Amino acid sequence: MIKIATFQSDATPPLGSPLCMGLVKPVKKIVEPLLARGLVILGNEAPVVICTVDWVEIRNSGHDYWRKVLAEAADTTIERVTIHTHHPHDTPGYCFSQKDLTDLKAIAGIMEDTSFAENVALAAAKALHSALASAKPVTHYGYGKAKVSQVASNRRILGNDGRVAQTRWSSCTDKALRDLPEGLIDPWLQNLSFWNGEEPLASLTYYATHPQSFYGDGAVNPDFVGLARSIRESTLPEVAHLHFDGCGGNIAAGKYNDHSPKNRLILAQRLLKGMEAAWAKTRKYPLKDSDFCWRVKPVALPVSALILKQTENDLLKTINNVDEAKNTRIIAAFELIWKRRRQSGCLIDLSCLRLGKISVLHLPGEMLIEYQLAARQMRPSAPVLVAAYGDCGPGYVGTKKSYAEGGYETSQQASHVAPEVEEVIMEAMRELLR
Repeated sequence: MIKIATFQSDATPPLGSPLCMGLVKPVKKIVEPLLARGLVILGNEAPVVICTVDWVEIRNSGHDYWRKVLAEAADTTIERVTIHTHHPHDTPGYCFSQKDLTDLKAIAGIMEDTSFAENVALAAAKALHSALASAKPVTHYGYGKAKVSQVASNRRILGNDGRVAQTRWSSCTDKALRDLPEGLIDPWLQNLSFWNGEEPLASLTYYATHPQSFYGDGAVNPDFVGLARSIRESTLPEVAHLHFDGCGGNIAAGKYNDHSPKNRLILAQRLLKGMEAAWAKTRKYPLKDSDFCWRVKPVALPVSALILKQTENDLLKTINNVDEAKNTRIIAAFELIWKRRRQSGCLIDLSCLRLGKISVLHLPGEMLIEYQLAARQMRPSAPVLVAAYGDCGPGYVGTKKSYAEGGYETSQQASHVAPEVEEVIMEAMRELLR
């Protein structure tokens, strides 16, 4: 019989610590606590751990560390652990291992509080281990979906030459840009649920968009996506609520958000309406041991040619140059760590949870929405749910066409992979969904 254990732990940073990997102001106040939430699926095979953290991102060695300690707590292998963030910007990130700190300690302190991040991972592992004793049988899984209106819009506005002419960010004060069409998005919010008879145990929601309404003032909170989840949780307090950002790399709320603080609640209420509707439309299916499957596909993501051209010494000079702009130093650190990681032979795990006819893909980085829509077409007769923002070491992951179009998402500072990444990701998704 399949069982699940759900867990959560605090992930709120201390005052003064870095936010958004050092790219915005540090913590000034806590508006709403941050959490790590997850579940463990227990069956005939080794346990599977699925976790989501209210942080901007977890990448590289930091992502390895989280997977390692959660795997140990669940008595499973690291390949059966997937960890994601839903990417609010007024939250911490985690990138560095103790090994990285040998020559990057100065920049690491600007970007994150490494000791704090490690302790949060350990606290999540402790919560997971304690939860195993309270695992409950799962007799059914449920699936429902609903359209979300007036939240998501595509960020990339193409000109007549087919290249990105303007970007409609998460908040947009330019009315002319807001009045343009939504562009390519995935309007569907999908809900996967676990049940013990008539008792709902866990609700996992999936929706693709950057979650920012306004940010950058040091006020820690999980933004409108976290707010919607919290309101939803108050109506079903006995159910574990986990939310995952899909392939939202080029998706944001800019069409419907002029940076006014009141829009945080408005956007949250619109997303909440989708959550409620998807739950109401849920159909339940009996779950047998044979309905459960976990697949993993390690991939070698190609490194951006612009990063490959830079030597370690050149990158270190930029990183350690205190006269250089802080953001430039931070980007150089990201590039160096990713380059080292790939040159060491490190692969990125893509994974797929199969429950009966439902597939849930777990992807790295800030994937463009085209990948999520492509995954749906690979298995058009059955639901495919997508969680991106796993290991964010690759940065943004564009399609081959998007790199030719230009724009922020595929610039050197944002994307650390080459255009050939599309072929690698698409083939991996086909294999996992086959």
